[in-house]
Amino acid sequence: MPIEQRGVDTVPDEERTSGPQDLISILIGSNLCLGVIIFGWLPVSFGLGLWPAVTSVVAGTVVGTLLTAPLALVSLRTATNLSTSSGAQFGVRGRLVGSVVGLLLSLGYTALTLWIGGDVVVDVLARLIGMPAGGASHALVYALLAALTVVCAIYGYRLLLRLSKVLAVAMTGLLLLGLVAYAGDFTAAPPTGSTYLLGGFWPTWLLSAVAAGLSGPIAFITLLGDYTRYISPRRHSSRAVFVASCLGLLAGLLIPQLFGTFTALAADAALDYAGPLVAAAPSWYLVPLLLAASAGSVGNAGLMLYSMGLDLDAILPRATRARATLVVAVVATAFVFLGHFAWDAQSAMTSFVLLLTAIGTPWAVITTIGYFRCGGRYDAEALQVYNRRAKGGVYWFRAGWNIPATVSWALGAVVGLAAVSTPMYEGPLLALTGGVDCSFVLSGMVGGAVYAVVGRGSAPVADPVRPPEPALREAG
Repeated sequence: MPIEQRGVDTVPDEERTSGPQDLISILIGSNLCLGVIIFGWLPVSFGLGLWPAVTSVVAGTVVGTLLTAPLALVSLRTATNLSTSSGAQFGVRGRLVGSVVGLLLSLGYTALTLWIGGDVVVDVLARLIGMPAGGASHALVYALLAALTVVCAIYGYRLLLRLSKVLAVAMTGLLLLGLVAYAGDFTAAPPTGSTYLLGGFWPTWLLSAVAAGLSGPIAFITLLGDYTRYISPRRHSSRAVFVASCLGLLAGLLIPQLFGTFTALAADAALDYAGPLVAAAPSWYLVPLLLAASAGSVGNAGLMLYSMGLDLDAILPRATRARATLVVAVVATAFVFLGHFAWDAQSAMTSFVLLLTAIGTPWAVITTIGYFRCGGRYDAEALQVYNRRAKGGVYWFRAGWNIPATVSWALGAVVGLAAVSTPMYEGPLLALTGGVDCSFVLSGMVGGAVYAVVGRGSAPVADPVRPPEPALREAG
């Protein structure tokens, strides 16, 4: 299989051979991994029992899916990734906002997946063959998983799609075995000695809905376009792609997250997940658990790293996608080591997802509003101006920036950060919300409302079939 050569350039229609069923496969197969499963542990670590944990995760995932799924339609029309497509709203240089947001989201989730997967692999090997569970063992396993991830990400979309189809079947079987393995120890009560993390039920439930539920779909606000750019709107309708996005996100996130809740309660996992998960596993399930931890982590991290390479390629047009992928792989691996050796797991995870959700939500809302305003009509050539180191086009706006959209996003992000509540930081607006984290709601509402007012008429409606703008010219 040849290495994919395309970065964030426009994919020709003859190469757009995927369909909605492939989108479902990639969203399910890539998410059946410990990097997503561990989010089902978060509500348990917050002090919630079975039904509060389940309802918070389901509610957050459904809301996040309804917010995120429409973004799949953008790249269906533009034939490029979502951060580049957002140039229609933010400008061909302003779309760097989306590239940075996407890079940070993918970086965090790549590191998280390799970190938790590596920890489980080490703990399982310690039980199976007595391998020492010290720093050297963790470093070796992290490096091996990272190397396999890099290979998958560099080969690109076609290999990742094939891998996801295999993982969708194989990981489902391994998780079903896991239900049997941990059923004997399961209890619906929270772990022994647990208390509500935020002191009360509803604040803790809402924290879980955002940190464990909503954060899952939000992680895909810049990723969905990586897959739908390979689906042709000439052969597949927007409705079919939207439905596939919803089904893929709901199934791909809820199945592993609810498995994480089930196993966290069975393993009495309060402050850590990997160690109790392996300790509670019956001996016959250790090999299946090892396969799930290794193969699932490589599949999920591979897609995240692939997206990171595209985002860095969009920021640095002179870099090839393969070189950009190698650079971000080194950075992600460094974050894996920090996650294991320097950070507290629960605090780092919760803070990361809440802060990135506050920053990413207004960008997603503005990009979605822009899609409906232009009726899904984009000038694909004009979106590539920055990548070609040129100037002009219908999305040039003011020196490549659409000021109303950028200001709207910035205001939404600032309000979101001011309303966030994490174990490491609490925003000043919490006094007005009764201590309840409403960051994603406020950031999305403020960013969307401001853009709806000040951005009216600022983004042109393009003719998708017209020739390139004569205003495009090489930058001197």
